[in-house]
Amino acid sequence: MTGLRIAAALVHVYTASGVLLALAATIEICSAAPDPRYVFLALAAAVMVDATDGPLARRADVKQWMPSIDGRTIDDIVDYLTYTFVPLLLVWRMGWLPEPQVVWVAPALVASLFGFANTAAKDETGGFFLGFPSYWNVVAFYAGFAHQLYSPWVNAAALLLLALLTVLPVRFLYPNLTPRPWRIPIIMGAIAWLGMMLWLLQDYPQAPPSIVWLSLVYPAFYFWLSFRMAARPVRSNPV
Repeated sequence: MTGLRIAAALVHVYTASGVLLALAATIEICSAAPDPRYVFLALAAAVMVDATDGPLARRADVKQWMPSIDGRTIDDIVDYLTYTFVPLLLVWRMGWLPEPQVVWVAPALVASLFGFANTAAKDETGGFFLGFPSYWNVVAFYAGFAHQLYSPWVNAAALLLLALLTVLPVRFLYPNLTPRPWRIPIIMGAIAWLGMMLWLLQDYPQAPPSIVWLSLVYPAFYFWLSFRMAARPVRSNPV
């Protein structure tokens, strides 16, 4: 019994470790000359924690052995920091938006807050998120390239559009729960895409436009498949 409780507690500590990664990223953002590469490495590590803590929590049966601690609450707080607040803080700090920058950042911050507070935001049975799932860490990553290659107005338009999609009843695939036969392509594609993003970090935000556009193939596939699957009748998602 004691060992099972310790295992459940360690899973909660693992989930909570994301807040330390958020702190590390924030410290870098607040430095005199922030290097966004270190910020994105910390945020990538937070994504890995977020992608693996769920299966660990189910295996350790944390709801039974630590019922007084709500892991979902910990997860939501950490996710808001690492997927929304810290990435958007970076975009503001690096000056990747037109002035006044707060006009473009504020809608995304508030929309995502409502998204996280929406109890219907995660349809785990169907395998969907309701609204854009606040992948602002990805948006921030491409914001550096857009500012370097094109214009800060591209970033402003993207933030406003995605903030709107966050509060609209639009469904996006939940990668780990994507219905078959698309689950494996979504997950394996995400792993390959993450590797490409890490490779692009070497000289970030310097990169050939062709490579940047190539890296957008997977996000485009994710959006396309989400809209395609969402247009079908809702059905239960076989495990």
